[in-house]
Amino acid sequence: MSVLVILLPSRPRTDAAAPVPAEYAYVFSVDGQQPTRSGQAAAARLPRAEQTTLMLADADVGWQRITLPKAPPARRRAALGAMLEEQLLDEDEALHLAVRDDARGGEAGWVAVTQQARLAAVLADLQQAGVAVDRIAPASWPADPPTLHLLPADEEGGAARLVHGHADGVVCLRLSGTLARQRLAALDRQRLHCSAHPAVAAEAERWLGAAVEVQGEGERALRALRSPWDLRQFAFAPRHRGLQALRELLQRLRRERAWRPLRWGLAALLLVHLAGLNAYAWKLQHELRQRQQAQLALLQQAHPQVRAVLDAPLQMQRETERLREAAGQPGAADLEPMLSAAAAAWPEGQGPLQALRFEPGRLSFGAAGWSPAQQQQFALAVRAAGYEAQANAQDAQLVLTVAGAR
Repeated sequence: MSVLVILLPSRPRTDAAAPVPAEYAYVFSVDGQQPTRSGQAAAARLPRAEQTTLMLADADVGWQRITLPKAPPARRRAALGAMLEEQLLDEDEALHLAVRDDARGGEAGWVAVTQQARLAAVLADLQQAGVAVDRIAPASWPADPPTLHLLPADEEGGAARLVHGHADGVVCLRLSGTLARQRLAALDRQRLHCSAHPAVAAEAERWLGAAVEVQGEGERALRALRSPWDLRQFAFAPRHRGLQALRELLQRLRRERAWRPLRWGLAALLLVHLAGLNAYAWKLQHELRQRQQAQLALLQQAHPQVRAVLDAPLQMQRETERLREAAGQPGAADLEPMLSAAAAAWPEGQGPLQALRFEPGRLSFGAAGWSPAQQQQFALAVRAAGYEAQANAQDAQLVLTVAGAR
């Protein structure tokens, strides 16, 4: 699955407005595992991918650990803001908060905090350019085992930067000064995963006194895709949540190796299902052909004079009717059987027929003075004999026809 990661630069501390970038740094991967290409482009010229993630800079996301409030989803954002009111420097309306998808009320958990206005402006700019952002991910997050990554100096100058993600939060420091040295000296090197940007890899090895993993922007961006964090929540939550959840589930099934046995199992189940449907269809077709051949054999045996067989049931019925007529026996559509059926169903208290009209398969007679209950009882009685009775309200007549006749 193709992946596009848009790298949002850190917000300048001297510029509160932090305008939308004219060009966005990006990393594109055709498989989500290794970077294919990277560069910078305006929003309208960014590559298109099956999944697009906006990655926030390390220093632009703050982390607060609290006991998460027990609140319904519609009021969770307000409850988080109320609990963090005394811990945050900015006004609650100016901040965007997010929690992990598996966070539960009443338990201790992390809350990600970032500026809302700039994030809203960037999302609007990308949406206007036709870039649909599926996810917002932080570049670093509280992690155990801890991680340490060194970055080159940013546009504001100064020394290289250190990003330390650990169980108690995320720390961003410049390597100039004693604070960074003290933190490095206190680190547990056995459980620490150390990496560095290629531009400062040599400097990182001198600081740490050990080899580090060289990790460029592309590799680090793709690593952020595997984080448990998605900051697209609350005000920035996608509108079609059901479709989005289904899409994310399908994407996980396609790209994650842990789901490979399930993918193979589903494919095998689909093949077995298709094979079973084909076998069942073949069985039904075989039974249909056998019944058609039995009808053909019966027709040729009973009426050998029929040479060309086009519709065996219809031809069987016609030939049988001809034999009945030749023998002088009445059929269901003749007058005598229809009168017998009407006489057997005749309601008590009604006089004899005064007038009738007969056509082959259709007998009409007057029903003046019959109550609706008598008409219904008459219809039920003749139905048992193979006839249908319908009332004609305009002429006060009942019409008797052969059931199923066209």
